[in-house]
Amino acid sequence: MPAIFDGMKLAAVATVLYVIVRCLNLTSPSAAPKITCRNTPLNQYLLKSCSILNKQYVPPLLWGKSGHFQTALYGKMGRVNCPQPCGMRLYLPMHDGATATFDLFEPIGDHVTGDDITMVICPGIGNHSEKHYIRTFVDYSQKQGYRCAVLNHLGALPNIELTSPRMFTYGCTWEFSAMVSYIKRTFPQTWLIVVGFSLGGNIVCKFLGENQANQDKVLCGISICQGYCAQRAHDTFFQWDQCRRIYNFFMADNMKKIILTHKKSLFGPQSGKLDAGDLRSLYMATSLAQIDDCVMRKFHGHNSLKEFYKKESCVHYIRNVNVPLLVINSSDDPLVHESLLNIPHTLAEHKENVIFVLTQHGGHMGFFEGTMLFPQPLTWMDKVIISYVNAICQRKKEYPQYHQAMDCTELKGNA
Repeated sequence: MPAIFDGMKLAAVATVLYVIVRCLNLTSPSAAPKITCRNTPLNQYLLKSCSILNKQYVPPLLWGKSGHFQTALYGKMGRVNCPQPCGMRLYLPMHDGATATFDLFEPIGDHVTGDDITMVICPGIGNHSEKHYIRTFVDYSQKQGYRCAVLNHLGALPNIELTSPRMFTYGCTWEFSAMVSYIKRTFPQTWLIVVGFSLGGNIVCKFLGENQANQDKVLCGISICQGYCAQRAHDTFFQWDQCRRIYNFFMADNMKKIILTHKKSLFGPQSGKLDAGDLRSLYMATSLAQIDDCVMRKFHGHNSLKEFYKKESCVHYIRNVNVPLLVINSSDDPLVHESLLNIPHTLAEHKENVIFVLTQHGGHMGFFEGTMLFPQPLTWMDKVIISYVNAICQRKKEYPQYHQAMDCTELKGNA
């Protein structure tokens, strides 16, 4: 009998270890990202200058190869040893009575080219300049000589009341456009780097593609971990694959909390767009799509969820972007289904200005680096963005006429 019990214990331990190895994906080897782009002189220059893209991305050994752990750590902690960059909050009145806010951070280091460069940054869903991952990236960018302007999504800051019955949506570019216009007016000598994280990636790509004038003074655009097409993502968020339905529930719950923070402004008598019935539907919603249908689409008068997703997704605008565009996703991102990655892959195959980078690990907005257990404050993502942007700025310094010539070529090709 003792031998039988010993065998059962051994089998139980082996089973637990097997589950841990499978769940943490420990047997998956580290690898360099897969890169899709056209073979152009600019892309060759950028890939040669960004040596980090040609090296293995090595996540923390014990948990970093699990997209779920990377995503959870990003979502709950944001970053470790988070810095506290000092900035100034600015308020911009909008045409419909809303008040956009953004935080402005001046550079604290010397830029590699000595130029005046401003990062205009759009955070992820319901995020703002006080999130840890934004603070970490801003601090790093400031030290590299970049001015940073970070949009606070309308309604995302709990201590700032809405001044109109409207908050941010999946693809509304009004507030981001107002911030960019302010930067252009206030710093006419500056060049712009447009950066978007997750939902912010959709907004910045849509902003750049909506109007050719939006690309003026823009050196490049960068999109991190976005989903490109809300309509195609709609069904995948109800699937249990990669626990996506669970993520959907918790993200919806977080959106509820943000909306209900501004319950008086959004559902009051002065609203005109939302009523008590919409509020009841909001309380019962268990998915982002249900919230989009009963609340979000009505801010801009869309008649259906399908119309709302079509109008707000960057997939219908991104082909109009002619400035250099870096697009990054992770294969183990539990929020972005692999079928959506065909969009940036095809785009990079056909457009000369696009580089699509796909990592094997990193989760959603994680990309932590480290040895065994504890991640480094700066992530692989932070380093890649700065490396790419430095290369773009250096290229501009060496060939000041390049961007203008490229824009003219693209415009003729798209005519």
